[in-house]
Amino acid sequence: MSVTLKKIGRLDRPDNNGSATMFKNPVLERISRTHISIPIIMFLTISSVSFYYAYTTTEIGIAVGISVLLLGFLAFTFVEYMMHKHFFHMEPDTPAKDKLQYTVHGVHHDYPKDKDRLAMPPFVSAFYALVFYLVFTLVMGSYALYFLPGFLFGYAAYLGVHYIVHAYQPPKNFLKVLWVNHAVHHYKDPDVAFGVSSPLWDYILGTMPKKDK
Repeated sequence: MSVTLKKIGRLDRPDNNGSATMFKNPVLERISRTHISIPIIMFLTISSVSFYYAYTTTEIGIAVGISVLLLGFLAFTFVEYMMHKHFFHMEPDTPAKDKLQYTVHGVHHDYPKDKDRLAMPPFVSAFYALVFYLVFTLVMGSYALYFLPGFLFGYAAYLGVHYIVHAYQPPKNFLKVLWVNHAVHHYKDPDVAFGVSSPLWDYILGTMPKKDK
């Protein structure tokens, strides 16, 4: 019995060689693209500055600070999973939601090898970082200076992993599972394997791909 998979993009099957034109205006089209190194460097730089200020301007002990940093990293893996599952894969049941879903993620399912659209444009990434900082500071005060580096390091790791699983062949080691899971997500079943940088939450929440018998 054939199974109809949920449609994420516009194409009947992914185009591994093409690239979508998202905007008629050439300036908007250009700034909608970015090299993956730009947001990664941005997040790592912000993380380093935040950690420096956390260490030099707060009275939080380094052991507690590192624990908070690791908690921030873990928190990002959960946010990554939930955003991918519930926002990027939202049901496009209205024209507005359809347009939003395609712009932020559906286009990636149509053209998964388009390396210039594997990350948000730098100005969007910078805005995200600012919002994260403000929210974390509101919730946890000076501990945010340790939490933010862990969270943004997780974001940078996600971007790096997402890039290499699309740009390179899988390695012959334990990391191969990241390539396999993401390939299943793109080419077999978009309702599984929502964790890109880690399969942790897929294991916990029951969305790991089923092994072929």
